[in-house]
Amino acid sequence: MASSNFANFTMFLSISVLFVNVLPVNSTSRHALINNHKGFKVSLKHVDSGGNFTKFERLQRAMARGKSRLQRLNLMANNLAATTAKDDSNNVKSTIHAGNGEFLMQISIGSPSETYNAIMDTGSDLIWTQCKPCKECFDQSTPIFDPSKSSTFSKISCSNKLCEALPMSSCGDSSCEYMYTYGDYSSSEGFLASETFTFGKTSIPNVAFGCGNDNEGSGFSQGAGLVGLGRGPLSLVSQLQMPKFSYCLTSINDDANSKISSALLMGSVANDDYSNIITTPLAKNPSQPSFYYLSLEGISVGDTRLPIKKSTFSLNQDGSGGVIIDSGTTITYLEEGAFKLLKKEFSSQINFQWMTLAQQDWIYASLCLQTQTI
Repeated sequence: MASSNFANFTMFLSISVLFVNVLPVNSTSRHALINNHKGFKVSLKHVDSGGNFTKFERLQRAMARGKSRLQRLNLMANNLAATTAKDDSNNVKSTIHAGNGEFLMQISIGSPSETYNAIMDTGSDLIWTQCKPCKECFDQSTPIFDPSKSSTFSKISCSNKLCEALPMSSCGDSSCEYMYTYGDYSSSEGFLASETFTFGKTSIPNVAFGCGNDNEGSGFSQGAGLVGLGRGPLSLVSQLQMPKFSYCLTSINDDANSKISSALLMGSVANDDYSNIITTPLAKNPSQPSFYYLSLEGISVGDTRLPIKKSTFSLNQDGSGGVIIDSGTTITYLEEGAFKLLKKEFSSQINFQWMTLAQQDWIYASLCLQTQTI
């Protein structure tokens, strides 16, 4: 979760399981698309799960990625990289997107299908993977998708409404070409196509995705592409038009033997595995229509409600301010004044005398200040 008028102070969110249930933009169930299934469940894997990292190293790596992602989100939220526009030199500028995240989801593409791990990202819309023939492709652990070997692959024309939904597109050889640029200077460039995607045992035909044959930067090297779960028309959520989706993210310290695993649930199965769900309405920001904005009313520590002005977290009419929930940000970022009140009250309620110095250091590290200014 992140406040979009961030004052660059962080609080480590020490919740072992985060359960999020959200409604997509279009809540009409598209039964024909999912062959009358209830939906599907996909297991998620943390990007550091295969690495030989200590718990503290995982936290450090997560905070570094969170800081980088905050910079991109800030850039977007403050409209510094607004919509595609032309400058005085008539050079085209592409919109910057949120980019890489914390969790990988397994998908299968084509007929016959090939399996890939792709980054799950609620902060962007486009689904894409690397495709042959490659002009420029980053190293990935699985073979690059070859459209010529699939019987269900087809290019999407420039007249398709999904092509029109791309923030930056052009028409080449009667097919829709795209370019997606991310804040860490990674990018994917290729053409829009449709293909059969398989999630678990559920196969879904005619899913629009980017077939990237020019992909640069190191931001996506842990996967083979990205699955956008934002609120825009290109995202997986919007294309499937399911009434809801949920994701459950376990602690980054959980190992492979944990009884609880991270998961993405689409459709009515979103409520099958969990009970006593508490919900909150989402807000819409016309300036950033893909983001999931929350209506944060306040913060309490124990039974003490902090004296934070409600306007601190308000979404303003000009599109500034507000709070978003984001699958790629493991750290909660708060406005400076709110953070100071939180830290003061938290410290006053915790008895540090019985803790070892190491435990005290861990608490303070979890409530550390990021001394960046954006």
